[in-house]
Amino acid sequence: MDGVRVGNRVIGADAPVTIGWENIPQVEGGAFKRAFFTWFQPAVLLGLIAFWYYAPNSIAKASTAIGIGIGFKVLLLALEWVNPRYDSWRLTWKELATDMFYVGLGYTMVRMVSGFIGSDAMITAIQQSFHWDKLNWFVGLPLLVQAFLIAFIFDFGQYWMHRGMHNWYPLWLTHSVHHFITQLNINKGAVGNPVEIFLIGLGIGGFFDFLPRAALIAGTFGMAVSTYQHINVRFNSPRWWRYVFNTTEHHSLHHSLDYEATRSNYSGTFIFIDRMFGTCVDGEAELLGMEGGRRMSIREQMTYPFTEAWRTTRERLARQPAAIPAE
Repeated sequence: MDGVRVGNRVIGADAPVTIGWENIPQVEGGAFKRAFFTWFQPAVLLGLIAFWYYAPNSIAKASTAIGIGIGFKVLLLALEWVNPRYDSWRLTWKELATDMFYVGLGYTMVRMVSGFIGSDAMITAIQQSFHWDKLNWFVGLPLLVQAFLIAFIFDFGQYWMHRGMHNWYPLWLTHSVHHFITQLNINKGAVGNPVEIFLIGLGIGGFFDFLPRAALIAGTFGMAVSTYQHINVRFNSPRWWRYVFNTTEHHSLHHSLDYEATRSNYSGTFIFIDRMFGTCVDGEAELLGMEGGRRMSIREQMTYPFTEAWRTTRERLARQPAAIPAE
């Protein structure tokens, strides 16, 4: 397999991928269907931003955001059945049960641990130890500017954490589990080892003071953009959307069976961050996973980073030359 040269790399030499937007299939059907799957993503994003901007204080709270998030995922789950990107990614009951296990894990154990040793807890400790005041000037910025900066700062940090996970072996051990998924569905973003889910959620946004409503609007970018990374829906995303935001197409390449393709598209929301650092590849892939598409059991996913680290350590120790006894 020859692959396609993208910059200094050859993408698709290990497994088939599609490179270039002009080669990606479009939504077929009547005018309404094509318009719906073209403008659905921008309409939802603008609608949610408007909602949080104008909603009364009695509604604009975290519990409302959680409810909207759950309802939105149910809607996207229905869209996966209506207009799947690939039939091979169609959700089965086994896949759904596995996904829901990880969703529950994220809402319980991972969230509880993050409350004790997560980024907010660490930032609070740093501020108390060094008597640093928060950056109070941040709250003086316009509300939408605050919201964008909160989302951007988090995604910028996530980009480098994610990229580090692909380039530093100890971090890769925690992240590799997530790359054993063989299809994308709405809840696949929750699938992974709890250590990796914890690490990818770290951020420095807690150093800034910001209005609570700005945080809710910032969360809209995650819900109405990042959610599409792991989804089995074919969209006709507008050109400007594909240039600014991460898409299912981008993230499917990141999960491809092709090694070079996986070393691209690290951002969670703003794909222009990848464009800034030369790691963006436009295209998509259907064949996903690692080791030929081997499926991991939940038990292996929970233990793999630790068992693999132990195996690697033993192999390296075995390769070291034996000490020569003194005469």
